[in-house]
Amino acid sequence: MCDTCGCNVTHGNEHLVTKGGKHEHTASGTESVEVLKNLLHANDHEAAHNREHFNRHGVLAVNLMSSPGAGKTLLLEKTIELLDGDLNIAVIEGDLETENDAERIRKKGVPAVQISTGTACHLDAHMVHKALHELDLEGLDVIFIENVGNLVCPASFDLGQHLNVTLLSSPEGDDKPAKYPVMFRAADLMLVSKSDLLEVLGDFDPANAERHLRQLANAAPVIPLSARSGDGIQTWIDWLIDARLTVSGRVAAGDLVRPAVQPEGALLHTTSPPDR
Repeated sequence: MCDTCGCNVTHGNEHLVTKGGKHEHTASGTESVEVLKNLLHANDHEAAHNREHFNRHGVLAVNLMSSPGAGKTLLLEKTIELLDGDLNIAVIEGDLETENDAERIRKKGVPAVQISTGTACHLDAHMVHKALHELDLEGLDVIFIENVGNLVCPASFDLGQHLNVTLLSSPEGDDKPAKYPVMFRAADLMLVSKSDLLEVLGDFDPANAERHLRQLANAAPVIPLSARSGDGIQTWIDWLIDARLTVSGRVAAGDLVRPAVQPEGALLHTTSPPDR
């Protein structure tokens, strides 16, 4: 998968493996596994640097993950509207192409930086670091990093965030946590989005979705909500405000507050591709 989609080497980290880069050569000059391990190590180093920026400015960084079309951007729009300036927000948007989502956020009066990843199916810490140079962290309370729509790779890369929020939309089916354990095991919160469609669809049971999440030994809270109807949005806002206070307290006490990046997910990116 990752050998073909281009997500191992992104425009954010390619400087490390191109001519003159730190990891241009491995010990023997040939091992792709060693190159990928080096890139993951470099990513984690950059992520720690990003997180130090967030911590120094008292900013909560939240990584939003989901499949394409689950409603991440609409959730952000409604969150901005409901907070109405109570929290100062900025957004980093990740998509393969276009500035569509960033433009939607800017129309709400919130700064947004679009990252176009090209062929890469996830954001990495180097991309986020470059985006941070376009944002003024002073005075911000929360930065949302809206990751590329994908239920696999985004859970494997530390971006410097404190928390992961994973959306599961009702049209996708309530068994997605069982099918995509790497993603849902990484979640600090699972939002069942498009809950206004539950009655219409009839075959999505939020209790089943939560059961599958618990079978992954993940005790993260589950909030059904609809950004369109407004149901559950206040519960999400309350969680966000509480999370900011909790993370701020932990950081002040010296806790690194690192996200639940999944080691088996990272393994997918350091395994040699099968022979073709």
